[in-house]
Parts: sequence; C-alpha cells; structure tokens
Amino acid sequence: MVRVGGALWAGERGVVRLPGGTLVRGRRLEDVVPPADFALVLTPGPAPAWPHRRVRWPDFWIPLDGDDALEALRDAHRRALDGDRVEVTCRGGVGRTGTALAALAVLDGLTPEEAVRWVRREYHPRAVETPWQRWWLRRVR
Repeated sequence: MVRVGGALWAGERGVVRLPGGTLVRGRRLEDVVPPADFALVLTPGPAPAWPHRRVRWPDFWIPLDGDDALEALRDAHRRALDGDRVEVTCRGGVGRTGTALAALAVLDGLTPEEAVRWVRREYHPRAVETPWQRWWLRRVR
C-alpha cells in the first residue's frame, strides 16, 4: 500500500509518482480497482461510483474542448496536491490516460518532451500514442 495525504492508496497497479512526489493512478475504465477520491474520465460509457469529471476526448486523438480539458487537468492536479487519491481513466488506459498523466507531469514542472519520456518510463511504454497527443501537450500550462 502507498500512503497518500493520510489515506491509504491500496492496489499499487497504475499508481505513479509525479515528478514533484504526488501520487496519481492511471487505468483502464473497466479495471476493478479500489475507489479513488476523484476520477478524470476520458471516455464515454460507465463512470466510476466515486466523484468524477468527464472530458470529451476521442480515442487516439486530442480533447474536443482543449480549454475544458486543461481546466479539468488543473483541477485533478490541484486535488492530488491536496492529498486526494486522483485517477485518470479511459477505455484502453494507454493513449488518452498516458497523455493526461504526461499533462499532469507538465503541470508538475516537466517540459512536454520530458513528460512523454517520464510517462513512458513510469506508466506505460506506449503512453502518448499519437503525434497529435504529443503536439497537444505543448498547450499544457
């Protein structure tokens, strides 16, 4: 188990430590996992039973509303910094989830290029699947 902000973050699968030390979880939406305090859901379909926010983000692409996605990512990052157990999830748990985790790493101080290397090393080797997703990370601030 990993301790996060006084709460236990059970089931370490998918939990990564952002460059600043904060823990977040990435996963496929269908994975059965212990509850989080907040989820950023990047796919249509069923949502987790815990508090969440949905971002319209097509598979293999970038968010349909970039401003909404950036606001949601900043909110998720703020919650994680405050000690909430935050997760990011999509259908496959790789491309969109990996791009969002890389965006959180950018919010944590990495450059977009460093964030792609970081997420591929720490979360999944195929995270940030498309050139468009790498390009979109340059908008994150």
